[in-house]
Amino acid sequence: MRRPRHLVAVVALLATARTAEAQEPAAWRDGPVFHTFSIAAIDPRTGEVGVAVTTRVPCVGNGVPWVRKGVGAVATQASTRTEYGTELLDAIARGEAPDAALKRLLAADSGAQQRQIGVIALDGRSAQHTGTGPNAWAGHRAGKNHVTQGNILVGPQVIEAVAKHFEASEGTPMHLADRLITALNAGFELGGDKRHGLRTSAAVVVADPRPGMSRRTDGQTVNINICEHEQPLAELRRVYDAVSQTLGYRTLQQFSGGDVFQLKVMLNALGLYRPEETLSPRMPDANLFTADVVAAVDRFRTTEGMGTPRIGGSPAGLVDPETVQRLWAALAKAGKDTAVRQQLLDITMIRR
Repeated sequence: MRRPRHLVAVVALLATARTAEAQEPAAWRDGPVFHTFSIAAIDPRTGEVGVAVTTRVPCVGNGVPWVRKGVGAVATQASTRTEYGTELLDAIARGEAPDAALKRLLAADSGAQQRQIGVIALDGRSAQHTGTGPNAWAGHRAGKNHVTQGNILVGPQVIEAVAKHFEASEGTPMHLADRLITALNAGFELGGDKRHGLRTSAAVVVADPRPGMSRRTDGQTVNINICEHEQPLAELRRVYDAVSQTLGYRTLQQFSGGDVFQLKVMLNALGLYRPEETLSPRMPDANLFTADVVAAVDRFRTTEGMGTPRIGGSPAGLVDPETVQRLWAALAKAGKDTAVRQQLLDITMIRR
């Protein structure tokens, strides 16, 4: 039985509404409210624009930060009206000054006194607004190439620290996102949002207009949204360092141990590693995961159809549980698994 077209449309509409609702945190049901502190900034050297923000409400990155390459950045918070992001950036793109655009929009907003907004254009012009509604401490300040703002903070020292650390990084060899995270963390360490026991989030968004710097048409190079975390700034830093592969984000070492020698024995039996030699655990490099072992592992994985190392592919020399299983299966197929297990028996014996 076919449903009438109008009924199908109604069902589809209801399904869409339920999906949209499910994508919002439960705390947003009455509208997004982000009592928070943030910094919106530019880097005249690179043309980057960005916002970093943190609060004791989930998913702050979904509502507060707005950036547009070649135009500027906006933070809209407190009783958050997200439309300010697009409207202010549109106005600046048309040539309107940030202060004139913000005044015009606030005049038409019946909830203006519940808002807190910071906006900065790529040319350094800025404007801010803190209504009478956001709870103390609430306020804002502007500095060279940045605006900082916050409400329900432990005190003005929070945004003062954010501003101080951002200004101190001016001219240093740091990307804008790196500078924003560092500055925001300075305010967080002083107490930040004075509420406790609530879920905490943080975000940083940056757009870069330089050709080849972003794979996206909107120029975004960084968009990290820590929706909920006990230490959101530390997690924001960890993710940024991991994604940018900044030295120190992981421990670097050459693997060494008895398991490496076991791997060598298995590869040797399959003719992939020093097939002409009889291996001994007393060899000088017996337990070292050396380049020739990596090459042998890669040959095995290629033979097994497990992929070859490449950009975006499996790491060179990857030996995961599946690889180990495949090695034993290959040895069994060659009728060598029992002999290899016997050879490894003494090596794997626990002695206490």
